Amino acid sequence: MAGFGSIYQLRERINNQIRAGELRVLDSENKNIGVLSIRDALEMAQNQGLDLIEISPNATPPLAKIMDFGKYKYEASKKLKKQKGGAKATETKGIQIKIGTGDHDLELKAKTASKWLKEGHRIKVELFLAGRAKYMDEKFLKERLDRILHLITEDYKISDAYKKGPKGLTTTIEKR
Repeated sequence: MAGFGSIYQLRERINNQIRAGELRVLDSENKNIGVLSIRDALEMAQNQGLDLIEISPNATPPLAKIMDFGKYKYEASKKLKKQKGGAKATETKGIQIKIGTGDHDLELKAKTASKWLKEGHRIKVELFLAGRAKYMDEKFLKERLDRILHLITEDYKISDAYKKGPKGLTTTIEKR
């Protein structure tokens, strides 16, 4: 018996399904009518040819609205669609450099990283190490990785500190 919001939300009660003795009642324009008994609120809704919908059952006293139930459901689904549409999944993008990557290539990769940060993505910056490079001084390797981080123009924070992995040294950055 799922409603419109999340799967955990119970379906809203309308008219005679409402169990509370008294309710804080809003009209269809969201104007506060005040605290009324359930009988008075139902009578008011029926006189206007509308429904009494319990919006917030956990409030004290519970909050109810006088409006057409079909219109209420339509507005709720529209609001939910808007929320889903606005939520954009952040993706983790990756940039890979090597110890000998030239300055121009680093600038190009930093420009790409800045663009991705502006779009709201996380970026995994990886210093790829092959052969003997894996056993170099970690301070030197961090300096090589910092070369590209200093070229990124967007404001960022390091969300995952430097980690040594099987392929090399990595760090993850995201927009501040």
